[in-house]
Amino acid sequence: MNVAFIAHDAKKKLMQNLCIAYRCILVKNQLYATGTTGRLIEEATGLNIHKLLAGQIGGEEQLGAMIEQGQIDLMIFFRDPLGARPNEPDINKVIRLCDTHNVPLATNIASAEMLLKSLEKGDLEWREMYR
Repeated sequence: MNVAFIAHDAKKKLMQNLCIAYRCILVKNQLYATGTTGRLIEEATGLNIHKLLAGQIGGEEQLGAMIEQGQIDLMIFFRDPLGARPNEPDINKVIRLCDTHNVPLATNIASAEMLLKSLEKGDLEWREMYR
């Protein structure tokens, strides 16, 4: 499965901790992330991350294109709901694309843990047929 990660600055440490805790699940999958988030996950876990551009300079748009092309199976997007973002349209587009293309999306730690446990159990194998 292809798993994508985006984390705003205030949520990057939380994303690192999630990936440390679920490393044994994540290592079995192809992992993609916006630039800084991917680098931080790699440093914390040793996982191999396909790093795209930083989110604010096009990484969120790159992930959006991958979603449109059916190349992402699961998205974990820890966004800062309290911080204003100049690239808010790109953020909303990624969320909208996940909804449009039936990509499971977690925006907080509780939903991320549920999706990762489902991934481990094989509950997301329907994504293979969806492609």
